[in-house]
Amino acid sequence: MTADAQFWNRIAQSYAARPVADAAAYQVTLDRVAQYLHGDQVALELGCGTGSTAVTLAPHVAQIIATDLSQAMIDIGARRALEAGVTNLQLQVAEPLTAPEGPFDVVLAFNLFHLLAAQDDSLHAAAMRLRPGGLFISKTICLKDTRSAFKRILMRGLIPLMQLVGKAPEVVHFMTVADWQARIEAAGFDIIETGNYPADPPNHFVVARKR
Repeated sequence: MTADAQFWNRIAQSYAARPVADAAAYQVTLDRVAQYLHGDQVALELGCGTGSTAVTLAPHVAQIIATDLSQAMIDIGARRALEAGVTNLQLQVAEPLTAPEGPFDVVLAFNLFHLLAAQDDSLHAAAMRLRPGGLFISKTICLKDTRSAFKRILMRGLIPLMQLVGKAPEVVHFMTVADWQARIEAAGFDIIETGNYPADPPNHFVVARKR
């Protein structure tokens, strides 16, 4: 088991009990995603966590496979799906590079890519799992574009301390919106919609179509 899997297994219960940090921004994200989904699609979610988003979006597609590297997170997600009566959702332990190959109509990834060591490889893996013209829909925090210089400096100092005491995952990338979009385009996508929900620090929402 990797250190990342151990970290997320350990905090799964407290993570599941934590309220959404910005409920309004989360709802905007769900609404935007739903605009691109329809009932004959098969979707893959990478880094699904405790499955809340997958459970919410499942009624919009024919089938969704939601993956996460943490067995504890997947177990919580399975309980949530059962409680919600969602029957077209399959949850399984996998990382982006080992996720089911599809091909899929949509690949979803929310609050994931800033935590991945192999960002570019994982983006290419997402592209390989999509049909031509399929959609990659993601939301990724871009900490380097935080408006306040003080906040940027504070996070630069605070996150390593949290990692040292086991309160943050091993990898947390500081990147800009421009850099993140360039990586997506380099992986073989054309970006068709963006937004920041919330705006600061920008949690950057991207809809991109596979070329």
